[in-house]
Amino acid sequence: MGPPTIFVIDDDEVVRDSLKVLLELRRYSVRDFGSAAAFLADRGEAPQAGCLVLDIHMPGMGGIDLLRQLRSQGDGIPTILVTGRRDAATQSHAQSLGAVALLDKPISHPALFLAIDQALKGL
Repeated sequence: MGPPTIFVIDDDEVVRDSLKVLLELRRYSVRDFGSAAAFLADRGEAPQAGCLVLDIHMPGMGGIDLLRQLRSQGDGIPTILVTGRRDAATQSHAQSLGAVALLDKPISHPALFLAIDQALKGL
């Protein structure tokens, strides 16, 4: 198995592209997806090791629903949730689903790198 991959899932193309460039500059392997459905279609039977950087609020299946589905399938991939609209319910869902971190948009780069280091620890 190769190095861990960071999967960026966000419906905002500008956010996705900027995160991909930022993470690749830090020498991470990055795959990006514009929707939860696109990620699931690509995930396949043999998931790669890594972590998710997952937007909560997306059209169709949102980040919380995607994470809930992955967990129900026994997929424990470390996940960093990002949101532009934090509230108590979002915080509670993130904690109950075992998210490594819940980061606010615009995303603080140091906080993101810290969360990724924590998510990839032990892989």
